[in-house]
Amino acid sequence: MKTIKLLLVAVIVSFATMAQAQTAEEIIANYFENTGGMDAWNSLEALKFEGAIKVQGMELPMTMIQTKAGKQLSVAEFQGMKFYQGVFDGETMWGTNQMTMAAEKSDAETTANAKLEMNDFGDPFLNYADKGYTVELLGNETIEGTETYKIKLTKEPTMVDGAEVPTVAYYYFDMDNFVPIVIEQDLVSGPGKGMTGQTKLSDYQEAGGIYFPFSIVAGAKGQPGGQEIVIKSVEINPEVSDEMFAFPEGK
Repeated sequence: MKTIKLLLVAVIVSFATMAQAQTAEEIIANYFENTGGMDAWNSLEALKFEGAIKVQGMELPMTMIQTKAGKQLSVAEFQGMKFYQGVFDGETMWGTNQMTMAAEKSDAETTANAKLEMNDFGDPFLNYADKGYTVELLGNETIEGTETYKIKLTKEPTMVDGAEVPTVAYYYFDMDNFVPIVIEQDLVSGPGKGMTGQTKLSDYQEAGGIYFPFSIVAGAKGQPGGQEIVIKSVEINPEVSDEMFAFPEGK
């Protein structure tokens, strides 16, 4: 009986070791393979997301556009008005001032950080080594009942109040499907400074041969609520023009 028990323990340890044998590189490779394949991801030139932001029981129509060239915009509609946020034409970042409803340029530091984020089009892990990013598998962790791999992603530092701050995020990949279901990152500026930002990703659906999360909830870790975005459609490589992202001078 003792021998059988020892054999069982050895088998259990063996399976546990096999589970741990995954490397960060292998997990990320499986992620891209399971969500469409590297060829499909690398063929992306632009993405258009149509959906809604849930606010106090209401759904505000929302559109997000991102391009490989680094241009982006996010616009939400409310009572016939359009609110632009995080609009970037490659040089200038701007958005709608919610008090005056006028277009307002971001400060130099915010704009400089936006230029760094141009590398993240499609997915931060896409060709991450070529960008100078590093990844590290920190082990396994159970997130809301789901077994995950915890991967640390380190990117180029950003500027906060004139000083360089490391840019580190922690991604939790579902062990079964190899897709991230939670992203955590320390907040180093803004109202939530000192807290940990948490983004939950779920309801992965196929669009144009690639799988994207259609439910996104962002907020502070351990705090109730959070901003919920529901994606209703994704368009691959839509037609875009430079005018869509340009700051409306004089308006």
